[in-house]
Amino acid sequence: MTGPSVRGWRVAALSMLLVAGIWLAGCVSSPAASTSPGGAAGSASNSSESSPSTGSTPTPTAAEANATDRRARVRLELAALYFSRGQNNTALDEVKLALAANPDLPEAHSLRGLIHASLGEPVVAEQAFRRSLELSPRDGDTMHNYAWFLCQQRRYDEAEATFLAATALPNYGEVQRTLLARGVCFARAGRWAEAERALSRSYELDPANPFTAYNLSDVLLRRGELERARFYVRRINQVPETVTAQSLWLAARIERRMGNMDGLQEIGRQLRERFPQSPETLQFERGRFED
Repeated sequence: MTGPSVRGWRVAALSMLLVAGIWLAGCVSSPAASTSPGGAAGSASNSSESSPSTGSTPTPTAAEANATDRRARVRLELAALYFSRGQNNTALDEVKLALAANPDLPEAHSLRGLIHASLGEPVVAEQAFRRSLELSPRDGDTMHNYAWFLCQQRRYDEAEATFLAATALPNYGEVQRTLLARGVCFARAGRWAEAERALSRSYELDPANPFTAYNLSDVLLRRGELERARFYVRRINQVPETVTAQSLWLAARIERRMGNMDGLQEIGRQLRERFPQSPETLQFERGRFED
């Protein structure tokens, strides 16, 4: 999976997130050093030409402002690394240090929102996302993260509006991922036709993404589109690097619904051989296909 732009992070972490039986792909990547947002650095060029009045705070030089911004971004990189490893409290400590160095760093507020959401603190998370968007109102990555947060809070109409705002941005380079998240959000809301449309469009843009194929197959199964559901899950299971216990279990449920007992038993054999200790294998053995 490729990472997001330097301005933000993707919801979830470096691996798949199983949400109500549906995968959502996402990435967290460390932000590269980039041009800092406006602020002290932009206003310091004339600081050496005029002396501050007695008792005022000296305006930092451009070099000092750049050094402060670099410190903030180093802390932010550490925070992103800890967050990707699930060390949320340590990540939050690093974000706080980044914001102490540069309170107007939108990426830091966005990551802070993700961390607080992971910690089950939605009020603080929303405040952080909103602050990030105040500082950088056309940041598609933060919009994506905020939209997924709203979806998790079951605020589906607000989530949909925010997903659409992200994908409408000119030159937004992650449309396929936002469509994936949007499709999963529709599925969580039980809006299966809309979920299918969003996921189908995401698949058109990124047909090699196994997360999109899995989610689309799952939605099609729920809609009774069994041949199409079989097609997409087979795309996953035919590649050794992408097949998982979850994708085999989805395939088993499809084959059983289609009445293909030979195919069902073959998938069961693969589950037992490749993932003998998985919950999906246990469900297969117990015949709990509709749980």
